[in-house]
Amino acid sequence: MTGKQSQPSEKERKKSSGHYVLNESETARLDAFFDARNMPECLQATIEKYIVKKTGKELSDPVMLDRLRKAIVTQKDDYWKPQQRRSLQYTKGYSVLGYLVYHFPVYFFQAGHLLAMLARDGLLKKKMTVLDIGTGPGVVPLAVAQFLSLLDDASADVHSVEQSEEHIEAFLALRDACVLKGGNVSIKPPVKADIEAGIPPKIPEKADLIVFSNVLNETGHGSIEKRADLVMRYADRLAPDGSILIIEPAEENTSTGLRVLSLALKKRGLTIHSPCSFIWGTNCTPDRCWSFTTQRCIRVPPLMETIAACDESFRYINIDIKYSFVVLRKDGLTKETYQVPAKSRVLRLSQVHRHVDKRVNMIASKMSGNLGDSKNLVFRLCDGTCDKPVFASLPSYHVVPENELLVSSPYGTILEFEGVLVRHNPAHKAYNVLVSRNTRISAPAKETDLDE
Repeated sequence: MTGKQSQPSEKERKKSSGHYVLNESETARLDAFFDARNMPECLQATIEKYIVKKTGKELSDPVMLDRLRKAIVTQKDDYWKPQQRRSLQYTKGYSVLGYLVYHFPVYFFQAGHLLAMLARDGLLKKKMTVLDIGTGPGVVPLAVAQFLSLLDDASADVHSVEQSEEHIEAFLALRDACVLKGGNVSIKPPVKADIEAGIPPKIPEKADLIVFSNVLNETGHGSIEKRADLVMRYADRLAPDGSILIIEPAEENTSTGLRVLSLALKKRGLTIHSPCSFIWGTNCTPDRCWSFTTQRCIRVPPLMETIAACDESFRYINIDIKYSFVVLRKDGLTKETYQVPAKSRVLRLSQVHRHVDKRVNMIASKMSGNLGDSKNLVFRLCDGTCDKPVFASLPSYHVVPENELLVSSPYGTILEFEGVLVRHNPAHKAYNVLVSRNTRISAPAKETDLDE
Protein backbone atom coordinates (compact mmCIF):
# COMPACT_ATOMS: atom_id res chain seq x y z
CA MET A 1 0.00 0.00 0.00
CA THR A 2 1.30 3.46 -0.89
CA GLY A 3 0.48 6.98 0.23
CA LYS A 4 0.21 8.58 3.66
CA GLN A 5 -1.50 6.75 6.48
CA SER A 6 -4.56 8.51 7.85
CA GLN A 7 -3.84 10.49 11.00
CA PRO A 8 -6.20 10.57 14.00
CA SER A 9 -8.44 13.63 14.16
CA GLU A 10 -8.08 16.22 16.90
CA LYS A 11 -11.25 14.86 18.54
CA GLU A 12 -9.83 11.30 18.50
CA ARG A 13 -6.55 12.49 20.03
CA LYS A 14 -8.42 14.26 22.85
CA LYS A 15 -10.49 11.17 23.59
CA SER A 16 -7.46 8.89 23.62
CA SER A 17 -5.69 11.22 26.08
CA GLY A 18 -8.59 10.93 28.55
CA HIS A 19 -9.90 14.46 28.03
CA TYR A 20 -13.58 15.23 27.74
CA VAL A 21 -14.91 15.87 24.24
CA LEU A 22 -18.21 17.72 23.90
CA ASN A 23 -20.84 16.07 21.72
CA GLU A 24 -23.41 17.93 19.63
CA SER A 25 -26.16 17.72 22.25
CA GLU A 26 -23.91 19.08 24.98
CA THR A 27 -22.74 21.90 22.74
CA ALA A 28 -26.35 22.80 21.97
CA ARG A 29 -27.25 22.88 25.69
CA LEU A 30 -24.27 25.08 26.50
CA ASP A 31 -25.09 27.43 23.63
CA ALA A 32 -28.68 27.71 24.85
CA PHE A 33 -27.53 28.53 28.38
CA PHE A 34 -25.12 31.24 27.23
CA ASP A 35 -27.66 32.62 24.75
CA ALA A 36 -30.28 32.96 27.51
CA ARG A 37 -27.81 34.97 29.64
CA ASN A 38 -29.90 34.51 32.78
CA MET A 39 -28.60 33.68 36.23
CA PRO A 40 -29.94 30.25 37.27
CA GLU A 41 -33.18 30.73 39.16
CA CYS A 42 -31.98 28.80 42.20
CA LEU A 43 -28.94 31.05 42.63
CA GLN A 44 -31.00 34.21 42.17
CA ALA A 45 -33.60 33.10 44.71
CA THR A 46 -31.03 31.88 47.23
CA ILE A 47 -29.02 35.12 47.10
CA GLU A 48 -32.23 37.07 47.75
CA LYS A 49 -33.23 34.81 50.66
CA TYR A 50 -29.73 34.97 52.10
CA ILE A 51 -29.74 38.78 52.08
CA VAL A 52 -33.14 38.85 53.78
CA LYS A 53 -31.89 36.40 56.40
CA LYS A 54 -28.65 38.31 57.06
CA THR A 55 -30.23 41.76 57.25
CA GLY A 56 -33.55 40.83 58.81
CA LYS A 57 -35.25 43.09 56.28
CA GLU A 58 -37.35 42.55 53.18
CA LEU A 59 -35.88 43.32 49.77
CA SER A 60 -38.17 46.34 49.47
CA ASP A 61 -36.77 47.96 52.62
CA PRO A 62 -35.30 51.35 51.59
CA VAL A 63 -32.68 51.42 54.36
CA MET A 64 -31.36 47.99 53.43
CA LEU A 65 -31.28 48.89 49.72
CA ASP A 66 -29.42 52.09 50.47
CA ARG A 67 -26.81 50.22 52.51
CA LEU A 68 -26.30 47.78 49.65
CA ARG A 69 -25.83 50.70 47.25
CA LYS A 70 -23.26 52.30 49.56
CA ALA A 71 -21.37 49.00 49.84
CA ILE A 72 -21.28 48.66 46.04
CA VAL A 73 -20.11 52.25 45.50
CA THR A 74 -17.41 51.89 48.18
CA GLN A 75 -16.07 48.74 46.50
CA LYS A 76 -16.07 50.38 43.07
CA ASP A 77 -14.40 53.58 44.29
CA ASP A 78 -11.72 51.60 46.10
CA TYR A 79 -11.07 49.42 43.05
CA TRP A 80 -10.14 52.40 40.87
CA LYS A 81 -7.54 53.68 43.33
CA PRO A 82 -3.85 53.02 42.61
CA GLN A 83 -3.06 49.46 43.61
CA GLN A 84 -0.86 50.39 46.57
CA ARG A 85 -3.70 52.46 48.03
CA ARG A 86 -6.45 49.88 47.66
CA SER A 87 -8.07 48.31 50.68
CA LEU A 88 -10.43 46.01 48.80
CA GLN A 89 -12.40 44.08 51.39
CA TYR A 90 -15.34 41.83 50.51
CA THR A 91 -15.15 39.97 53.77
CA LYS A 92 -17.96 40.99 56.11
CA GLY A 93 -21.35 42.59 56.50
CA TYR A 94 -22.82 44.52 53.63
CA SER A 95 -19.59 44.25 51.59
CA VAL A 96 -20.27 40.52 51.11
CA LEU A 97 -23.92 41.15 50.31
CA GLY A 98 -22.99 43.87 47.84
CA TYR A 99 -20.55 41.44 46.19
CA LEU A 100 -23.35 38.87 45.80
CA VAL A 101 -25.57 41.44 44.09
CA TYR A 102 -23.04 43.27 41.93
CA HIS A 103 -20.03 41.03 41.21
CA PHE A 104 -21.31 37.47 41.54
CA PRO A 105 -23.43 37.33 38.35
CA VAL A 106 -20.73 38.50 35.91
CA TYR A 107 -17.97 36.45 37.55
CA PHE A 108 -20.25 33.39 37.44
CA PHE A 109 -20.75 33.76 33.69
CA GLN A 110 -17.07 34.54 33.10
CA ALA A 111 -16.16 31.25 34.77
CA GLY A 112 -18.78 29.43 32.67
CA HIS A 113 -17.45 30.83 29.40
CA LEU A 114 -13.90 29.86 30.36
CA LEU A 115 -14.94 26.33 31.33
CA ALA A 116 -16.56 26.01 27.91
CA MET A 117 -13.33 27.23 26.31
CA LEU A 118 -11.28 24.69 28.28
CA ALA A 119 -13.66 21.94 27.16
CA ARG A 120 -13.39 22.98 23.50
CA ASP A 121 -9.60 23.02 23.85
CA GLY A 122 -9.57 19.50 25.27
CA LEU A 123 -8.33 20.52 28.71
CA LEU A 124 -11.14 19.10 30.86
CA LYS A 125 -11.33 15.49 31.98
CA LYS A 126 -14.24 13.11 32.38
CA LYS A 127 -13.58 13.08 36.14
CA MET A 128 -11.73 16.09 37.53
CA THR A 129 -10.33 17.44 40.75
CA VAL A 130 -10.72 21.24 40.79
CA LEU A 131 -9.03 23.62 43.25
CA ASP A 132 -10.27 27.22 43.50
CA ILE A 133 -7.94 29.62 45.31
CA GLY A 134 -9.60 32.59 47.05
CA THR A 135 -13.08 31.36 46.22
CA GLY A 136 -15.08 34.14 47.91
CA PRO A 137 -18.76 33.07 48.00
CA GLY A 138 -18.05 30.10 45.73
CA VAL A 139 -18.41 31.63 42.28
CA VAL A 140 -16.15 29.13 40.52
CA PRO A 141 -17.37 25.97 42.32
CA LEU A 142 -20.97 26.92 41.58
CA ALA A 143 -20.08 27.67 37.94
CA VAL A 144 -18.43 24.23 37.70
CA ALA A 145 -21.61 22.63 39.05
CA GLN A 146 -23.78 24.53 36.58
CA PHE A 147 -21.46 23.77 33.66
CA LEU A 148 -21.20 20.04 34.35
CA SER A 149 -24.98 19.80 34.83
CA LEU A 150 -25.23 20.49 31.08
CA LEU A 151 -22.89 17.61 30.16
CA ASP A 152 -23.77 13.93 29.85
CA ASP A 153 -20.95 12.13 31.59
CA ALA A 154 -18.57 14.42 33.43
CA SER A 155 -17.99 14.74 37.18
CA ALA A 156 -15.81 16.73 39.53
CA ASP A 157 -14.65 17.05 43.12
CA VAL A 158 -14.26 20.76 43.85
CA HIS A 159 -12.01 22.04 46.63
CA SER A 160 -11.41 25.67 47.57
CA VAL A 161 -9.55 28.01 49.90
CA GLU A 162 -11.06 31.14 51.48
CA GLN A 163 -10.12 33.28 54.48
CA SER A 164 -13.37 35.17 55.15
CA GLU A 165 -15.88 33.44 57.42
CA GLU A 166 -18.72 35.55 55.96
CA HIS A 167 -17.83 34.47 52.42
CA ILE A 168 -17.68 30.85 53.54
CA GLU A 169 -21.12 31.19 55.14
CA ALA A 170 -22.57 32.58 51.88
CA PHE A 171 -20.74 29.89 49.86
CA LEU A 172 -22.27 27.07 51.91
CA ALA A 173 -25.75 28.60 51.77
CA LEU A 174 -25.61 28.76 47.96
CA ARG A 175 -24.08 25.30 47.65
CA ASP A 176 -26.57 23.61 49.96
CA ALA A 177 -29.54 25.17 48.16
CA CYS A 178 -28.42 24.76 44.55
CA VAL A 179 -26.05 21.76 44.24
CA LEU A 180 -27.61 18.32 44.35
CA LYS A 181 -26.13 16.10 47.04
CA GLY A 182 -24.84 12.84 45.61
CA GLY A 183 -24.78 14.31 42.10
CA ASN A 184 -21.95 14.43 39.61
CA VAL A 185 -20.32 17.41 41.35
CA SER A 186 -19.11 17.23 44.93
CA ILE A 187 -18.28 20.66 46.34
CA LYS A 188 -16.29 20.37 49.55
CA PRO A 189 -16.54 23.04 52.28
CA PRO A 190 -13.84 25.65 51.75
CA VAL A 191 -10.60 25.35 53.68
CA LYS A 192 -10.38 28.48 55.84
CA ALA A 193 -6.91 29.93 55.24
CA ASP A 194 -4.98 32.94 53.98
CA ILE A 195 -3.92 31.99 50.45
CA GLU A 196 -0.67 33.96 50.85
CA ALA A 197 0.40 32.12 54.01
CA GLY A 198 1.52 28.91 52.33
CA ILE A 199 -0.25 25.75 51.20
CA PRO A 200 -3.02 24.96 53.70
CA PRO A 201 -3.73 21.37 54.75
CA LYS A 202 -6.73 19.39 53.51
CA ILE A 203 -6.39 20.32 49.84
CA PRO A 204 -5.77 17.67 47.18
CA GLU A 205 -2.26 16.52 46.34
CA LYS A 206 -3.00 16.60 42.61
CA ALA A 207 -5.54 18.89 40.97
CA ASP A 208 -6.53 18.74 37.30
CA LEU A 209 -7.58 22.39 37.28
CA ILE A 210 -6.40 25.16 39.62
CA VAL A 211 -8.27 28.46 39.36
CA PHE A 212 -7.36 31.97 40.56
CA SER A 213 -10.45 34.02 39.72
CA ASN A 214 -10.25 37.79 40.23
CA VAL A 215 -8.01 37.37 43.26
CA LEU A 216 -4.32 37.70 42.34
CA ASN A 217 -4.58 41.42 41.58
CA GLU A 218 -5.42 41.89 45.28
CA THR A 219 -2.39 39.94 46.57
CA GLY A 220 1.35 40.44 46.90
CA HIS A 221 1.08 44.18 47.67
CA GLY A 222 1.43 44.85 43.94
CA SER A 223 4.58 42.76 43.53
CA ILE A 224 4.64 40.56 40.42
CA GLU A 225 7.35 38.39 41.97
CA LYS A 226 5.27 37.71 45.09
CA ARG A 227 2.28 36.80 42.95
CA ALA A 228 4.45 34.49 40.88
CA ASP A 229 5.71 32.89 44.11
CA LEU A 230 2.10 32.32 45.16
CA VAL A 231 1.10 30.69 41.87
CA MET A 232 4.21 28.50 41.79
CA ARG A 233 3.50 27.22 45.32
CA TYR A 234 0.09 26.02 44.25
CA ALA A 235 1.50 24.74 40.94
CA ASP A 236 3.20 22.03 43.02
CA ARG A 237 -0.30 20.59 43.48
CA LEU A 238 -1.07 20.55 39.74
CA ALA A 239 -1.37 17.19 38.00
CA PRO A 240 1.26 16.66 35.26
CA ASP A 241 -1.40 17.13 32.57
CA GLY A 242 -3.45 19.72 34.47
CA SER A 243 -4.10 23.41 33.83
CA ILE A 244 -3.89 26.60 35.86
CA LEU A 245 -6.51 29.21 34.94
CA ILE A 246 -5.98 32.81 36.05
CA ILE A 247 -8.82 35.30 35.48
CA GLU A 248 -8.61 39.05 36.05
CA PRO A 249 -10.85 42.06 35.25
CA ALA A 250 -10.33 43.81 31.91
CA GLU A 251 -9.34 47.13 33.54
CA GLU A 252 -6.08 48.31 31.93
CA ASN A 253 -3.65 48.14 34.84
CA THR A 254 -4.99 44.82 36.12
CA SER A 255 -5.11 43.28 32.66
CA THR A 256 -1.60 44.43 31.81
CA GLY A 257 -0.39 43.14 35.17
CA LEU A 258 -1.69 39.69 34.27
CA ARG A 259 0.38 39.67 31.08
CA VAL A 260 3.50 40.65 33.05
CA LEU A 261 2.71 37.91 35.59
CA SER A 262 2.16 35.37 32.79
CA LEU A 263 5.62 36.02 31.37
CA ALA A 264 7.18 35.83 34.84
CA LEU A 265 5.56 32.41 35.30
CA LYS A 266 6.76 31.34 31.84
CA LYS A 267 10.31 32.22 32.85
CA ARG A 268 9.86 30.05 35.97
CA GLY A 269 9.07 27.00 33.88
CA LEU A 270 5.32 27.02 33.25
CA THR A 271 4.02 27.06 29.68
CA ILE A 272 1.50 29.63 28.47
CA HIS A 273 -1.10 27.48 26.73
CA SER A 274 -3.36 30.39 25.72
CA PRO A 275 -4.35 33.02 24.75
CA CYS A 276 -0.79 34.14 23.93
CA SER A 277 1.24 32.41 21.23
CA PHE A 278 4.90 33.03 20.52
CA ILE A 279 5.01 32.54 16.78
CA TRP A 280 8.55 33.88 16.36
CA GLY A 281 9.91 31.85 19.28
CA THR A 282 10.70 34.95 21.34
CA ASN A 283 9.35 36.28 24.62
CA CYS A 284 7.12 39.34 24.45
CA THR A 285 7.29 42.76 26.09
CA PRO A 286 4.02 42.76 28.09
CA ASP A 287 4.29 46.09 29.91
CA ARG A 288 1.72 47.77 27.62
CA CYS A 289 -0.20 44.64 26.63
CA TRP A 290 -3.80 45.52 27.49
CA SER A 291 -5.46 42.41 26.14
CA PHE A 292 -8.90 41.08 27.07
CA THR A 293 -11.87 39.31 25.57
CA THR A 294 -15.61 39.94 25.72
CA GLN A 295 -18.86 37.98 25.68
CA ARG A 296 -22.47 39.07 25.33
CA CYS A 297 -23.82 41.03 28.29
CA ILE A 298 -25.88 39.07 30.77
CA ARG A 299 -29.46 40.03 31.51
CA VAL A 300 -29.95 42.20 34.58
CA PRO A 301 -30.81 39.95 37.55
CA PRO A 302 -34.00 41.00 39.37
CA LEU A 303 -32.24 42.05 42.59
CA MET A 304 -29.69 44.14 40.68
CA GLU A 305 -32.60 45.78 38.91
CA THR A 306 -34.17 46.58 42.29
CA ILE A 307 -30.93 48.10 43.56
CA ALA A 308 -30.65 50.20 40.39
CA ALA A 309 -34.15 51.66 40.72
CA CYS A 310 -32.80 55.01 41.93
CA ASP A 311 -30.94 58.11 40.75
CA GLU A 312 -27.73 57.29 38.87
CA SER A 313 -28.92 53.74 38.25
CA PHE A 314 -25.90 53.09 36.02
CA ARG A 315 -23.74 52.85 39.16
CA TYR A 316 -25.46 49.61 40.17
CA ILE A 317 -25.75 47.76 36.86
CA ASN A 318 -22.91 45.33 36.16
CA ILE A 319 -23.65 43.10 33.18
CA ASP A 320 -20.63 43.48 30.86
CA ILE A 321 -18.61 40.30 30.39
CA LYS A 322 -15.05 41.52 29.82
CA TYR A 323 -12.07 39.70 31.26
CA SER A 324 -8.43 38.83 30.85
CA PHE A 325 -7.17 35.30 31.36
CA VAL A 326 -4.24 32.97 30.94
CA VAL A 327 -4.08 29.17 30.89
CA LEU A 328 -0.78 27.70 32.11
CA ARG A 329 0.57 24.15 31.89
CA LYS A 330 3.49 22.07 33.19
CA ASP A 331 3.72 19.72 30.21
CA GLY A 332 4.61 22.21 27.47
CA LEU A 333 1.22 21.93 25.75
CA THR A 334 0.12 25.04 23.84
CA LYS A 335 -3.14 25.78 22.07
CA GLU A 336 -1.31 27.05 18.99
CA THR A 337 1.81 25.29 17.71
CA TYR A 338 2.31 27.49 14.67
CA GLN A 339 5.73 29.07 14.14
CA VAL A 340 6.53 31.52 11.36
CA PRO A 341 8.64 29.64 8.77
CA ALA A 342 12.30 30.65 8.73
CA LYS A 343 12.20 32.00 5.16
CA SER A 344 8.77 33.63 5.39
CA ARG A 345 8.59 37.14 3.90
CA VAL A 346 6.35 38.66 6.55
CA LEU A 347 7.05 41.58 8.84
CA ARG A 348 7.67 41.24 12.56
CA LEU A 349 5.54 43.73 14.46
CA SER A 350 8.67 44.95 16.21
CA GLN A 351 9.71 46.38 12.84
CA VAL A 352 6.55 48.29 11.91
CA HIS A 353 8.19 51.61 12.80
CA ARG A 354 10.47 51.15 9.78
CA HIS A 355 7.55 50.74 7.37
CA VAL A 356 5.23 53.66 8.15
CA ASP A 357 3.09 54.57 5.10
CA LYS A 358 4.05 51.33 3.37
CA ARG A 359 2.00 48.24 2.59
CA VAL A 360 3.26 45.09 4.27
CA ASN A 361 2.42 41.44 4.90
CA MET A 362 2.45 40.08 8.44
CA ILE A 363 1.26 37.28 10.72
CA ALA A 364 -0.18 38.07 14.16
CA SER A 365 -2.74 36.96 16.73
CA LYS A 366 -6.04 38.78 17.22
CA MET A 367 -5.85 39.75 20.89
CA SER A 368 -9.07 41.65 21.56
CA GLY A 369 -12.66 42.07 20.60
CA ASN A 370 -13.68 45.20 18.72
CA LEU A 371 -12.15 48.17 20.54
CA GLY A 372 -13.69 50.66 18.12
CA ASP A 373 -17.32 51.19 17.19
CA SER A 374 -19.74 49.90 14.55
CA LYS A 375 -18.29 52.22 11.89
CA ASN A 376 -14.59 51.65 12.49
CA LEU A 377 -13.56 48.24 13.84
CA VAL A 378 -10.32 48.10 15.82
CA PHE A 379 -8.52 44.98 17.08
CA ARG A 380 -5.35 44.51 19.12
CA LEU A 381 -2.65 42.47 17.37
CA CYS A 382 0.36 40.62 18.78
CA ASP A 383 3.10 38.38 17.39
CA GLY A 384 5.22 38.24 20.55
CA THR A 385 7.82 40.73 19.30
CA CYS A 386 6.38 44.25 19.50
CA ASP A 387 7.26 46.67 22.29
CA LYS A 388 4.64 49.24 21.20
CA PRO A 389 0.94 48.43 20.73
CA VAL A 390 -0.22 47.53 17.22
CA PHE A 391 -3.87 47.67 16.17
CA ALA A 392 -5.69 46.55 13.03
CA SER A 393 -8.22 49.17 11.86
CA LEU A 394 -11.01 48.11 9.50
CA PRO A 395 -13.79 50.51 8.42
CA SER A 396 -17.09 48.63 8.33
CA TYR A 397 -17.70 49.60 4.71
CA HIS A 398 -14.44 47.82 3.80
CA VAL A 399 -15.50 44.47 5.31
CA VAL A 400 -15.54 41.90 2.50
CA PRO A 401 -15.25 38.08 2.43
CA GLU A 402 -11.50 38.37 1.83
CA ASN A 403 -10.88 40.17 5.14
CA GLU A 404 -13.94 39.20 7.22
CA LEU A 405 -11.91 36.66 9.22
CA LEU A 406 -10.52 39.54 11.27
CA VAL A 407 -14.05 40.23 12.51
CA SER A 408 -15.36 36.70 13.00
CA SER A 409 -12.33 34.81 14.32
CA PRO A 410 -12.15 34.11 18.06
CA TYR A 411 -9.83 35.83 20.52
CA GLY A 412 -6.29 34.47 20.21
CA THR A 413 -6.60 33.32 16.57
CA ILE A 414 -3.44 33.57 14.47
CA LEU A 415 -4.08 35.39 11.19
CA GLU A 416 -2.05 36.21 8.09
CA PHE A 417 -2.45 39.72 6.64
CA GLU A 418 -1.59 40.55 3.03
CA GLY A 419 -1.45 44.21 2.00
CA VAL A 420 -2.02 46.32 5.13
CA LEU A 421 -0.93 49.97 5.30
CA VAL A 422 1.18 50.95 8.34
CA ARG A 423 0.41 54.23 10.09
CA HIS A 424 1.95 55.79 13.22
CA ASN A 425 -0.37 56.88 16.04
CA PRO A 426 1.86 59.26 18.06
CA ALA A 427 -0.95 60.32 20.40
CA HIS A 428 -1.06 56.79 21.82
CA LYS A 429 2.57 55.81 21.09
CA ALA A 430 1.20 52.99 18.95
CA TYR A 431 0.88 51.83 15.34
CA ASN A 432 -2.18 51.07 13.24
CA VAL A 433 -2.29 48.74 10.27
CA LEU A 434 -5.13 49.76 7.98
CA VAL A 435 -7.19 46.94 6.52
CA SER A 436 -9.12 47.70 3.31
CA ARG A 437 -11.29 45.74 0.90
CA ASN A 438 -8.07 44.91 -0.97
CA THR A 439 -6.52 43.25 2.08
CA ARG A 440 -6.58 39.47 2.24
CA ILE A 441 -6.75 37.87 5.70
CA SER A 442 -6.49 34.11 6.15
CA ALA A 443 -5.26 31.42 8.51
CA PRO A 444 -1.53 30.94 7.92
CA ALA A 445 -0.57 27.70 6.18
CA LYS A 446 0.94 25.16 8.55
CA GLU A 447 3.77 22.85 7.58
CA THR A 448 1.41 19.89 7.41
CA ASP A 449 -0.80 21.84 4.98
CA LEU A 450 2.19 22.64 2.79
CA ASP A 451 3.30 19.00 2.71
CA GLU A 452 -0.02 17.70 1.42
